[in-house]
Amino acid sequence: MIKRIAVFCGSSSGNNEKYGLQTAKLGEMLAQNNLELVYGGTHIGLMGAVADGALRGGGKVTGVITRFLQSKEIAHSGLTEQIVVETMHQRKAEMNALADAFIALPGGFGTLEELFEVLTWAQLGFHQKPVALFNIDGFYDSLYTLLCCMVEKGFLKKENQQLLLLHHNMETLISQLSDYRPIPAVDKWITRK
Repeated sequence: MIKRIAVFCGSSSGNNEKYGLQTAKLGEMLAQNNLELVYGGTHIGLMGAVADGALRGGGKVTGVITRFLQSKEIAHSGLTEQIVVETMHQRKAEMNALADAFIALPGGFGTLEELFEVLTWAQLGFHQKPVALFNIDGFYDSLYTLLCCMVEKGFLKKENQQLLLLHHNMETLISQLSDYRPIPAVDKWITRK
């Protein structure tokens, strides 16, 4: 049963107003569905938008931030709980421990790094939690094409590609997470020599 969802997203807002609007609505929807938000703990960019949306909706929000980022005065001051850790590795490990599911929204290197780490953990069988992309305004279309190319070129098994849920509609995405049933584990390695 999903109670907490970790959201990975940009500390910037991007240049499309739909990103911020849809991100804030997602936060509100999580709260309306009694789903707690776990995220990176800042008040800026899409990270701030998802937290503010969830708080506006009356939801519980846990931020996980490094001491370094806290010192930059970008920590959100209105959260239900703010957890301060020393390293980025500890931050990701704490978010993984707290969350029952993961959603990646538009973002940059950090967002992709967080997404691919939890996907890799799922592929290796370290967890069976659902991982999803909220594909706002087609932001992740090119990434999905790349994943299809990885399957086609023999670097990724189709079954492991299917570990990643993707949708542009937040209601459908939340339903996919709620209805998720782990697929039987398959060996990560395509060939062994």
